[in-house]
Amino acid sequence: MLVILIVLIVLLAVVIGAGLLILGIYNGLIRARVRSREAWAGIDVQLKRRASLIPNLVETVKGYAAHEKEVLENVTRARAQLEQAGGAAQAAQADNVLTSTLRTLFAVSENYPDLKANENFLAVQKELADVEEKVAFARQFYNRNVMDFNTRIQVFPSVIIANMFNFERFEFFEAEETAREDVQVSFTPSN
Repeated sequence: MLVILIVLIVLLAVVIGAGLLILGIYNGLIRARVRSREAWAGIDVQLKRRASLIPNLVETVKGYAAHEKEVLENVTRARAQLEQAGGAAQAAQADNVLTSTLRTLFAVSENYPDLKANENFLAVQKELADVEEKVAFARQFYNRNVMDFNTRIQVFPSVIIANMFNFERFEFFEAEETAREDVQVSFTPSN
């Protein structure tokens, strides 16, 4: 009888220990997933902030370079793609397109000295530079959290819990090679 009682106590301790281990792993996965989603929200906020600056930029440039219609339409189209992106991969791709079209717009603006000296243009350009820094920081923060979460759901023993509860990997927010260069938004009035 005493042996049965000891065996039952040991089994109960093992079950409780296993349950606590599973609970701890599950809660750790939930925390990592929440941090990754929060980090994505930070990128999303900055991308929306960046996109909200585009109409001001386009309107300012239109006043000086109205015949650059194709460039302005490309910027507007790229902004719309960014706003409609769903998920990190699509947002990264749309952000890369927007960065490319903005580079083209800024290159075209070099031909318009009055535009480069315009206060609205300079203000939007400064704001875009600020947002670019914040997007880069948010991207780094997001990717670090995603790496942590994706690692957690792939290593033993948490992989077992992750599979039981259908935890899925997050996508990284990656810039294309051509978009990795700093966006040049520094304009000085020409002499």
